[in-house]
Amino acid sequence: MSSGFQNPITIKDAIDKIHGRQFLLPAIQRKFTWSSNQIEMLFDSILRGYPINSFMLWKISDAEIKSGYKFYEFITAYREFFAENNKDIDTKGVPDFEAVIDGQQRLTSLYIGLRGSYAYKMPRKWWKDTEDCLPTRKLYLNLDAPVKQQYDNQKAFDFRFLSKNDLDKFSKEQDGSIWFEVGQILDLDSKKKVRRYLMENNLKENDYAYNTLSTLYEAIHVKRLINYYLQEEQEPDKVLDIFIRTNSGGTPLSFSDLLMSIASANWKKIDARKEIDSIVTEIYGIGRPGFLINKDFVLKTCLVLFVDNIRFQLKNFTYENVQLFEANWDKIKKSIIAAFTLFEKLGFNNSTFRAKNAAIPVIYYIYYNDLADSIVKATYDAEDKKTITKWLILTFIKSIFGGQTDTVLITMRRVLKETDKKKFPAQELMDAFKNDPARNYGFDDEFLDGLLEAQKDSNDAFYVLHLLYPNLDYYNQDFHQDHLHPATTFYDTEKLSTFIPEADIPFAADVKNWNSVANLQLLNGLMNESKNDSPLADRVSKHNIDKKTLFVNDTTSLDIKDFKAFITDRRIVLKEYLKGVVGSN
Repeated sequence: MSSGFQNPITIKDAIDKIHGRQFLLPAIQRKFTWSSNQIEMLFDSILRGYPINSFMLWKISDAEIKSGYKFYEFITAYREFFAENNKDIDTKGVPDFEAVIDGQQRLTSLYIGLRGSYAYKMPRKWWKDTEDCLPTRKLYLNLDAPVKQQYDNQKAFDFRFLSKNDLDKFSKEQDGSIWFEVGQILDLDSKKKVRRYLMENNLKENDYAYNTLSTLYEAIHVKRLINYYLQEEQEPDKVLDIFIRTNSGGTPLSFSDLLMSIASANWKKIDARKEIDSIVTEIYGIGRPGFLINKDFVLKTCLVLFVDNIRFQLKNFTYENVQLFEANWDKIKKSIIAAFTLFEKLGFNNSTFRAKNAAIPVIYYIYYNDLADSIVKATYDAEDKKTITKWLILTFIKSIFGGQTDTVLITMRRVLKETDKKKFPAQELMDAFKNDPARNYGFDDEFLDGLLEAQKDSNDAFYVLHLLYPNLDYYNQDFHQDHLHPATTFYDTEKLSTFIPEADIPFAADVKNWNSVANLQLLNGLMNESKNDSPLADRVSKHNIDKKTLFVNDTTSLDIKDFKAFITDRRIVLKEYLKGVVGSN
């Protein structure tokens, strides 16, 4: 049988399949969330002949899917807060079954109404798992009369979830109500049995009772109201895509939302969702502004650490893999936190850490070298920290993680696995991309010229200046991108003529020259504020500043009238320095 709509079945057939575990729920499904009123409304709609929409199921026949993925039974005895989770079921080696992709809330509601119970907290009671606080209720239908519209103008049939105390109260009040436990209809599987029930309960002459119970019988046993599409393909990712599409109403689902559901379902001792949400929050507390990561990043990190195939595919989130994530979660979490703590100490923040996936190779390095405690300390190897900084900056400048990054991460993981160095293998990581025309660490003259035109406070300016000043304490001091020749000199082009030769004014007025890296340095914030707009030549003379620290030659004039020569000469020095930094790349 191929995928497509199947012959409709009755509600009784569906209930039997749920009870016989022929219908199960996949781990991608979220919790049952319907209220007791929603269940009552569903049954009312069915008796009124309203359509209840179609369902979608997935035929599970593949042995690997049965053994590698998590499935659940339908919930029967729902108790608010205390019993909201479905029981998992071992499907390894079991006969083929069908997993509900779309329609879980409705099918669960039918099952609870016909074979189960629903308990919610009584008003003004404590949250205690007792019958006094959360009495068990079953679904009943009043066979005496329809709903009194002054009390409920939404329903036509008087369906209610009632407890034993509720029934006793109605009995004492003798208000004429005749409460029929809806689940009993499963045993009344013929018209003959329906008539016998009416006769035995003195309802034979009650037209409303006869009509209502007969309508319920027809709806449960006779009418084929469960119309469903059966997906037969044994390709989990295709089914996952279908699930996302069919469950896109309300809050949109993402692929990672569903993978998160699988992780949550398979972790035994730790609440995966809470833990991953917690680390996202904790990472945001690091950096100024704080680093923003999401659950996709955390899941991708787990895949890179432990799984050969790192794509967001259902087959990579098997029970065994997800258990591996849980078993190592404490170390994974410490490694992620250590990495972002390190990045802050190296001078990065959320704005300047251009590609979050660039953190994953560093996390891998920390994890497999047991560096989570040591790498964030001031005593940690300074050269290794400089190497990591340089690699990150070159990676950002060259947009190595632009676009699809799985292949990049796989290549980098291979290098990290193969290297026997105890230091971060930055050069080896860069060499691995030498022959990649789209992603490589090559810096030709044209590319370097472009970097030297990067504007003040841009990310590229930040990266280049960090390469020029690798020894500054970026964590304990605040450094500003400072104009060597003050910016105020260039704001008014008319005033420029009082400082700059007329032939050089167009050059001096161009932001690519006066507001670019070619005219910038990194300066301690307090020093930058105290220097005001004093001329460069005066500052250098007053503080006896070595020109080499400014990346200019001893023969280069610092006078503002020689601005064009200053920028031209400084570009040459900067370019040669950067060539030395990037080396063979």
